[in-house]
Amino acid sequence: MTTPDPKSPAPDAPDPQYKDRAYRSPSGIAGGVLLLAIAGWLGVDALVAGDGRTPWVALAALIFLVPLVVAFTLRPAVFANEQRLRIRNPFRVISLPWGTVEALRSGYSNEVFDKSGTKYQLWAVPVSLRGRKKAARQQARGAASDTSGRTSAIPTGPVRAQTDQIMDELRDLVETRGEDEGAQGEVSVRWAYEIVGPAAAGAVLLAILLAVG
Repeated sequence: MTTPDPKSPAPDAPDPQYKDRAYRSPSGIAGGVLLLAIAGWLGVDALVAGDGRTPWVALAALIFLVPLVVAFTLRPAVFANEQRLRIRNPFRVISLPWGTVEALRSGYSNEVFDKSGTKYQLWAVPVSLRGRKKAARQQARGAASDTSGRTSAIPTGPVRAQTDQIMDELRDLVETRGEDEGAQGEVSVRWAYEIVGPAAAGAVLLAILLAVG
């Protein structure tokens, strides 16, 4: 009777699951935290020190504005693993298996197109013209240093802005994983009711309070 080697993998062991790569906008997160701090400070002050209808208006404004600030600053993210691309935009979550992705394009915004031609914007990966200019300056300085014969810590190869590097990584995943069996399926889109619901309730309450006068 032979005993199985404990070091050898089980014949029917499932493929390892890879963690998602998460992409977010640091400037968007920083701006969102700042806006929430300002809104909280003004809102709490109005709730505590306000008189008449002021506390109620402040409360309605907070219920309306806080979800919107979160939606456009803290919430956007892009997650990528070996099977799919998941896009968390302000009001929707889009899941695209790599086999359904037709192209990733960068213009005034970064976008992904599925096989049907539907376009989805990557809110968490905004195009940074400033980043591109900075990368171009670094590349130009590196090239000038190389031609002059002086050593420099500046890279002389192609330099890409951070968001352009992210798009390159996503394009590489499309090319390498698009034909995999586990990367097939259908595109799914889900509305972010946890954002839309509170914001709509706050808007209705605020409108009523302002209309009543």
